Amino acid sequence: MRPVAVIGAGFSGTMSAIQLLARLEPERRVLLCERAGTFGRGRAYATGNPDHLLNVRAANMSAYPDRPEHFSEWLAATAFDGAEAAGIRVTPGGTFAARGLYGRYLTELLTRAVTGGDGPPRLDLVNDAVTDLEPVPGGYTLRTEGGASYPIAGAVLAMGNLGSPEAPRSRHQADPWSPGSFGRLHPDRTVLIVGTGLTMVDAVAALRRHGFSGRIVALSRRGLLPSAHAPARPWPMPDLAGVTTLPALVARIRDEIVRAEAGGSGWRGVIDALRPVTDALWRDLPAPERARFLRHLRPFWDVHRHRTAPPAAEAIADEIARGTLVVRAGRIRSVADTADAAVVTLRPRGSAGDERLPVQCILDATGIGRVAETDDPFIRRLMGRGLVRPGPFGIGLDAAPDLRALTPGALGPAEAAPLWVVGPLLRGVLWECTAVPDIRNQAAGLAGAVAQALSGTDRGAIPD
Repeated sequence: MRPVAVIGAGFSGTMSAIQLLARLEPERRVLLCERAGTFGRGRAYATGNPDHLLNVRAANMSAYPDRPEHFSEWLAATAFDGAEAAGIRVTPGGTFAARGLYGRYLTELLTRAVTGGDGPPRLDLVNDAVTDLEPVPGGYTLRTEGGASYPIAGAVLAMGNLGSPEAPRSRHQADPWSPGSFGRLHPDRTVLIVGTGLTMVDAVAALRRHGFSGRIVALSRRGLLPSAHAPARPWPMPDLAGVTTLPALVARIRDEIVRAEAGGSGWRGVIDALRPVTDALWRDLPAPERARFLRHLRPFWDVHRHRTAPPAAEAIADEIARGTLVVRAGRIRSVADTADAAVVTLRPRGSAGDERLPVQCILDATGIGRVAETDDPFIRRLMGRGLVRPGPFGIGLDAAPDLRALTPGALGPAEAAPLWVVGPLLRGVLWECTAVPDIRNQAAGLAGAVAQALSGTDRGAIPD
C-alpha cells in the first residue's frame, strides 16, 4: 500500500501521524515530513528558554482527547534536572510548563510511535522540505528539496502558522525563535518588536535571557496586550439562541459577563464557557458579520481568549513599569536600512503625522499570515496546481467538514483530491484551530476520516 504523508512535524503533524498509525490498516505506513532539524517540536516547542511558558494550563495540554490528564501525569512521573524543573511554574491560576518541556513530551510520544509495535516500523521520518505534490493515478508523487520522491496515497497539510507578508523587510531583521545573535545587541540602542501579542511576550523573554538589557519598543495597530490567566470559577454556557448578528452577540456576551462578575466568576469564566461553541458561532454568523468581526473585534477577542501565563504577564508588566518596554499603537509606513540601523517611519494611532524611530534590530511577532497572500512556495505551488484554495476571507485553506481540502472547482469533498488540512491552516473554516485542545481533537477526527476514505475502515482510537 502507498503510505500517507503528513507534511509538518510540529504538534499538528506529530499528533496527526500518531493518530493515523492507530486508525489505518497495519499494512499502510505514514511518512512524517519536516524541513526543520527536529521532529515533534515545531518552532514553538523547540525553545530551551524556561521563561517561554505554555499559554495553556498543563491540565489542558494532554496530546490525547480521550486522556485529559496525560500531560499532567507525564509531568508528575518524569524526573527533571534543576534547569528543567525551573520550567514548571505553579500559580494560583494553574500550573504552567515551559514550552521546551512540552517539546520533550511530544518527542517521547513520537519516539514511542517510531519504535513501538510488534511488527516492522510504520512511521518513516523524512527530514527534508516538501516542494511539490504531483497528482498521479491513485494519489500523488511527493517531491522534496533534496531531490527525493515518494509515491503516496494522500497527504495531510500540517505546516502550522505561515509567516505574515505584512512583516517589515529589513536586513536588520532577526527571528525571535532563533536568538543566537541577541547577545551581540548594544544595550544603548532600541530593539523594535512588531506585534504585541503572545509572540511578543516570548520575544521579550528571549532578549532578556540572551543578555540584552536595553530599551524595547513593541508596536501593533491597537497596542493591545494579552490578558493573563487567573483563577475563575466555571460558568455555564451562555444561552445564545436566536443570535444572528455581531452586535447582538457582543451585547449578549457583555450581559453574561456582568452576571458572571456578580456571581464571582468574572469574564474569564464566560470566555472559557464559549469555547465549545465558538466554531459553531463563527459558522452561523452571516459572511458580512464575520467580516465585521475580522475588521473590528478580532484583536479584542484574541487578547481575552488567548491569555498568557501569570509569570510571563508579570514580567511584561514589570518591564513596562520600569520603562524598559514601551508598548505603542500604530502602523509602520516604511523601513529604510542604513549601515547600522533600520530607520522605521511609523504613524501612531490617532495621529495625522509620522514619526521616525531608528532601531538596531526588528523582530517579527505579527503572528499568523494569510494563505491568500502567502509567499510560501509549497502552498503557492499547490494553489497553482488547483489542489487547494483559500478559505473564507483568505485567512486559511478551504476544507470540508471532514477536513478534506477543497479545490477551486470542487462541489464537495467527494470531488476533492485525497488531501487533508489540520491545525492553524484551517483558520477561517474553523475559528478555534491554533491551540492544543482544539488540534488534538482535529487530529483524531481527521485520522478516522482518512482511514475511511482510503480503506473504508477505521480501526478506532489509540490503544492504551
